[in-house]
Amino acid sequence: MPTLYLVRHGRAAAGWNVDPDPALDDLGRRQSVDVAETLAPLGPLALFTSPLRRCRETSQPLASRWGIEAVVEPRVAEIPSPEGHTLETRIDWLRSAMAGTWSQVIASDGPRYSAFRDELLASLAAIETDAVVFSHFIAINVVIGAATGDDRMVIASLDNCSVTTVTSDRRGGFTIDRIGNEADTLIR
Repeated sequence: MPTLYLVRHGRAAAGWNVDPDPALDDLGRRQSVDVAETLAPLGPLALFTSPLRRCRETSQPLASRWGIEAVVEPRVAEIPSPEGHTLETRIDWLRSAMAGTWSQVIASDGPRYSAFRDELLASLAAIETDAVVFSHFIAINVVIGAATGDDRMVIASLDNCSVTTVTSDRRGGFTIDRIGNEADTLIR
């Protein structure tokens, strides 16, 4: 059964209400080097990343150390905004959604959110070997929720570059080995 190391990206230079695809800031770049040093002795392992810039940049130090390229996996990307939301309005939607459950979000905003959740879990279940996956706050909480049977959108306040370790049964079931470090997370 594969072990998956789910890494939340480093701190971004801008929030959801400013830039749809921000780079890392200086702290985020330092965090990505630190997490690479922590994970380097495990591999090289298969390496996957969200297509969003902050995850791709976070994966680079580890990919460089291992001499491999991270595979871009769109299904581990950030939760999409509801149709019609702008940069200015999506932060309010996200804050409201994060205070509730997946059932509430799906009921109010539609089946695209159950599809997001299901596709994310399927993409991780399809990984056949131990791997490192660079992803996002909500996406990693999806896996924690699936493993624990918890419908809340936010179960753990995962810090930037925290590493959550799970075991996959490759049939869509996950077991939590370790939840990553938590911190007050600024949702901008």
